[in-house]
Amino acid sequence: MKVLMVQPGEIPHETDIEPGLESLQAAVDGPIQAVYPYEDPVALICNEEGKFLGLPLNRALRDDTGEIYDIIAGNFLISGLGEECFSDLSPELMENY
Repeated sequence: MKVLMVQPGEIPHETDIEPGLESLQAAVDGPIQAVYPYEDPVALICNEEGKFLGLPLNRALRDDTGEIYDIIAGNFLISGLGEECFSDLSPELMENY
């Protein structure tokens, strides 16, 4: 599955991971949480315990006015959304994010 990997302090890059829970957990170093902060059909997949574990802060999530409402800690992925599961991120969305 083609996804965008976003690591703290690094430029996001395209990567391929195997579909499935174990691969997602390995990519974010722990149990996953999916959030949907964007209007596009994408999921942000992060470590649900990232802040609690003190993982490095990565990127801020902002509301429509530009105010920060959350910060993602640790590695996260941006994936596409399929009918019932995560899917490849399209080339257009890969470029956008």
